[in-house]
Amino acid sequence: MTDKTGIVYLIGAGPGDPGLLTIKAKECIETADVVVYDYLASPFLLEYARKDAQIIYVGKKGGDHTLTQDKINQLLVDKAKQGFDVARLKGGDPFVFGRGGEEAQMLLSHGVAYEVVPGVTSAIAAPAYAGIPVTHRDHTSFVSFITGHEDPTKKDSSMQWDVYAKSNATLVFLMGVKNLENIVKNLVKHGKPSDTPVALVRWGTTARQQTVTGTLETIVERVTLAKLKSPAIIVIGHVVSLRQELAWFDKKPLFGKQIVVTRARAQASDLVSKLSKLGARCIEIPTILIAPPEDIAPLKKSIKNITDYDWLIFTSVNGVKFFFDTLFDMGKDVRVLGHLKFACIGPVTKERLKEYGIISDILPDTYRAESVIDAFSMVEIKNKKVLLPRAKIARTILPEELTKMGACVDEVTAYETQLYTGAKDELISLLENNEIDAVTFTSSSTVSNFMSQLESKDAEKLLKNVVTVSIGPITSETARSLGIEPDIEAEAYTIQGLVDSLLTYYESRP
Repeated sequence: MTDKTGIVYLIGAGPGDPGLLTIKAKECIETADVVVYDYLASPFLLEYARKDAQIIYVGKKGGDHTLTQDKINQLLVDKAKQGFDVARLKGGDPFVFGRGGEEAQMLLSHGVAYEVVPGVTSAIAAPAYAGIPVTHRDHTSFVSFITGHEDPTKKDSSMQWDVYAKSNATLVFLMGVKNLENIVKNLVKHGKPSDTPVALVRWGTTARQQTVTGTLETIVERVTLAKLKSPAIIVIGHVVSLRQELAWFDKKPLFGKQIVVTRARAQASDLVSKLSKLGARCIEIPTILIAPPEDIAPLKKSIKNITDYDWLIFTSVNGVKFFFDTLFDMGKDVRVLGHLKFACIGPVTKERLKEYGIISDILPDTYRAESVIDAFSMVEIKNKKVLLPRAKIARTILPEELTKMGACVDEVTAYETQLYTGAKDELISLLENNEIDAVTFTSSSTVSNFMSQLESKDAEKLLKNVVTVSIGPITSETARSLGIEPDIEAEAYTIQGLVDSLLTYYESRP
């Protein structure tokens, strides 16, 4: 217990797209001791939290409450009184039907300092992503935000149906899917024309976004047929008719495609970012962990004796990372490498090396080990000593061929890939429920570890309607050996090449 009282940040986490988080909100999450988040706050935002931060889920959806609002209020007070700074993540904006005002009053009554960090509300973001401007000079110059379900304990309703019905404003109802029929009936009853355009947007701003349009006369039936449920907002007004012209988000080439990323979580961000920008919903199911070797001594010894070597060859960004991590941990820096020549496999590895101030002397035309061998045929390698820091388990062709060319090759383990099964149950559930469109494989280890998690299942049946994507021929060979014939093999053996090939695949289909 401490005498210091913490501060609570009531943070608007935005409508779902993690890219819409404000800079201040990100800073608050990064420094908080405790992060309290709800159902509508994107779990991706938790990546910003400190590794030692306490993460508490207090989600509420459709009557299923992890904690009641009163208990959430008390939790915030208790954590602050214990001396912790708290980041309270609330979907959308905390003061737009987010009960942030109630939480602020509770904190104030207990002498707890707080700050409000506004967020992008779904009331404007979801329509915008659906191509519906809530105001437009040719249609309406004002908008009303209305709760879709009032507090049932209120004695008198504040819903002014006659005002809403006669108003030319765009009406945006939040949290009103279950009451859609009642909302429609009341508006029509009080004079709203039955041909007034209506749209419902579910999971707005995310790759799961679903939009159903109609009129007051038809929308209930259409929503029922579409089986659309919460969370969704209701937009009523003539601006809805602009969607046909202005829709942009759901026209992205990979929109709605649910794509599994099997890379180690620490390395998945680049692939996830590229696919997300194309509209895909990325499901991170890491099958491997990248870790330092159990025995670091051989790598340290090679670094200690670095002056003995003429060439340093990197076959992956992991090799670069763990080599330099170890170099720096030993109290050395890049100056000890000044006498060396360098070779890399792939432009990404080359760029990673460049981050340390070193330009590779050799970059093969293609990204396989065989191409490195071809490149070395143009230089004098005989009797040269080569250091090859790489994965614990790797193909033997590179050291074998370099040895045949007269080089003296020292292979050292810079890192190792370990099987990760933490997402196994989620993976199988998604496959069994046909919720996956494609699976991406970025290395042989991602394929073998992926398949090992399906051993007790009928893998062929589970993957029947799933598009499998390989980053290159080596990964494809491993996949075939395990019974998977890749639907797509990247032409360029890089993350960008994989994305481009996947995009070409889907664009060639209706």
